Amino acid sequence: MRRRPPSVIELTPEDRVPLEQIIRDGRTEQRVARRARILLAMSRPETVVQQLADQAGVTRAAIWALCRRYEEIGIDVIFDAPRSGRPWEISPLGTGRD
Repeated sequence: MRRRPPSVIELTPEDRVPLEQIIRDGRTEQRVARRARILLAMSRPETVVQQLADQAGVTRAAIWALCRRYEEIGIDVIFDAPRSGRPWEISPLGTGRD
């Protein structure tokens, strides 16, 4: 089933401020910052999705999926979802899986 791609998303002021802070913070993981940049760009009506996709290094479908998830979940969509698997253990000799 094909879905209509979103044209412009509506960012609330409560979401816009943290997204801008995440982008400015030099310690933010790049995949999180990329998602924040995409959401901010998609809130501007003049954004061309193909140009944004080329600039961000993702597909148009990925941008549309991120926008749909934002509309469903909210700002937490920029962070990775928890994954299953054994948690990492920290040992005195270093980090990694034991």
